Amino acid sequence: MRMKTILSFLCVSLLILSAIISLPARTSAQDLVIRGGWLFDSVSDNVVRNSGIVIKSGKFIAVGGIPDRDLTGFETLELQYDDYILPGMFDLHAHYRVTFNGIRKDEHEVNPIIFLANGVTSTFPNGEVNPYEMMEARKRIDRGEQIGARIFNSGPYFGTSRANGEWRDIKTPEDVYADVDKWAELGVKGFKAKGINPELLQALIDRAHMHGLPVTGHLGSGARNSVNPRDAILMGIDRIEHFLGGDVLPASRSAYASLQDLDPYIPELDNIIQLYIDNNVYFDATLTAYGYYGDRAEGFDYWVDERKYLTPYAFEITKETRQSSAQFDKIYKVKRKTIKRYFDAGGLISLGTDHPSVGEYIPGFSAHREMDAFVLSGIPPADAIKIATINGARALRMGDILGSIEVGKLGDLFVTKGNPLQNIRNTRNVHTVVKGGQVYDTQELLKSVEGKLGPKNAEDWKKN
Repeated sequence: MRMKTILSFLCVSLLILSAIISLPARTSAQDLVIRGGWLFDSVSDNVVRNSGIVIKSGKFIAVGGIPDRDLTGFETLELQYDDYILPGMFDLHAHYRVTFNGIRKDEHEVNPIIFLANGVTSTFPNGEVNPYEMMEARKRIDRGEQIGARIFNSGPYFGTSRANGEWRDIKTPEDVYADVDKWAELGVKGFKAKGINPELLQALIDRAHMHGLPVTGHLGSGARNSVNPRDAILMGIDRIEHFLGGDVLPASRSAYASLQDLDPYIPELDNIIQLYIDNNVYFDATLTAYGYYGDRAEGFDYWVDERKYLTPYAFEITKETRQSSAQFDKIYKVKRKTIKRYFDAGGLISLGTDHPSVGEYIPGFSAHREMDAFVLSGIPPADAIKIATINGARALRMGDILGSIEVGKLGDLFVTKGNPLQNIRNTRNVHTVVKGGQVYDTQELLKSVEGKLGPKNAEDWKKN
């Protein structure tokens, strides 16, 4: 059975390699000088005039002035007065998963380019449907054979959300240890728990930390042998998705049932917020993941016709894509208020979008809406950008090499028109992206994937 699975995977990989989006792949890091514009480096709280940024072999070697050295052979990027430079963003809930005709799969040809074109230079898929295929996509991007955002693989879900019922074979802590060892050796950068019981979550955290890898979780209230985030924090988890947890989510009912009616100002929230702070646990709030299913009154507009990236067939079968949920609309409004309270207390926040596409909104654009939702909640724009950049890097234990524009870090950034500290929606005006010193034109990237997301016909994806 295992040999059959491997052979099937190899066949799929060959098909994918033959269909990679045809942009000229970059083969090496670029030496680059950036002049002009303004800089927000995610270290300070303000923008400053850019007096010069130099990237050598894909790494920042000068920020805040051009060094007195021979720069022969360096490419120069000249910016306009109203251009603003920001660090490349991290999406720590970056679903590559799409669903058409009831078929769920990780789409890793178009999505990596759309993420990159939006300034999202680093992504953590946070539970993969097709983890072997996602690893091959990451390798192609790392080798320069395919253009796209960095992929920090998460491997499969740890819990009942794992695809194809494979979690049924994992019943003991020893099973978890073996599974963690396997995926750690394959190069994942963290693990996602969803639908896991307390005993196996503890095993996952212990073994992941042995490999120096973080664990995040979509957890529950404690009902039906789920794990309340409060208890996961005491187990040593590194990041929590969606809701804070604690005593405000009693085990007598589901987390969502309690969350929709939660009073965001009750004093009991202070205890769980302080627990996060005391244990340096990040909260991946995923505000817009719920807002997409609400009334979308503010912040959910389009600035690009996202549906033009669908194949003609995918476009046709998803003409009616709007989904609504009164419960999720309530949760979105509650979460907007609780995230401000959490922020004011000093809690650590990372950005995760958690919006697998069904043909309407496309994940790569979602980070801008998530930052907008933070600002609408009362978080200052500078802090919203830090959440999307340096906080994400630190939460994934990459803060020493990514997340801010500082000497010694990898040369990831994006350039947008208009000051995002005056209006956070100016981050949507991305026109240039730099990843590891390589310069990309946003419009060129997006143009290359028009009409390519999704199946070409009713039989297309069934082959995979």
